[in-house]
Amino acid sequence: MKILLVGATGSIGEVVYEEFKDDAEIIQASRNASDYPIDMTSEASIKALFEKVGQVDAIICAAGSAHFATVDELTPEQNMVAVNSKQLGQVNLVLIGQHYLKDNGSITLTTGVLMDDPLKTASSSAMANGGVSAFVKSAAIEMPRGIRINHVSPSMLEKSKEKYGKLFQGFEPVSSKRIGLAYRKSVFGAQTGQAYKVY
Repeated sequence: MKILLVGATGSIGEVVYEEFKDDAEIIQASRNASDYPIDMTSEASIKALFEKVGQVDAIICAAGSAHFATVDELTPEQNMVAVNSKQLGQVNLVLIGQHYLKDNGSITLTTGVLMDDPLKTASSSAMANGGVSAFVKSAAIEMPRGIRINHVSPSMLEKSKEKYGKLFQGFEPVSSKRIGLAYRKSVFGAQTGQAYKVY
């Protein structure tokens, strides 16, 4: 099995890699990768990556940026960070990547707890997550050739508690194992249009 993992060097990307490394050939793509670089905000960059990688059995995206600021401080330009990266970046990965997926392949995108459990300064991220969630649910009924599409919505990782714990007050961190299993269910399972929430 050949899996393209976008955002391989991020916290969630590392969890996904560890979960799948013994079961599949994993192509690790990220913004700073030397072999498989990708800029999620650029259609040309996404197309170039797929042209280099070729056909795959599964696409997993664990990438996407957002600007954190309170609504009264958030500017339209800052809001576009999440729109162009976490939302449109992932959608464009689907629109372009579906043509490089083998029949009955799968696509797994990443959203997050903030769309369901709001925090101050996180409205832009929540917006992007919600947009991706709605896209996955709707796209699932139209995907061709038996292709499945789901998204994983994780809460704060245990290993990220030191970095993000002050922002996620009162949230129970989730284990890397639980998050890894959600991506495993998406890739190796049979469901489509699902939101695998790991809260």
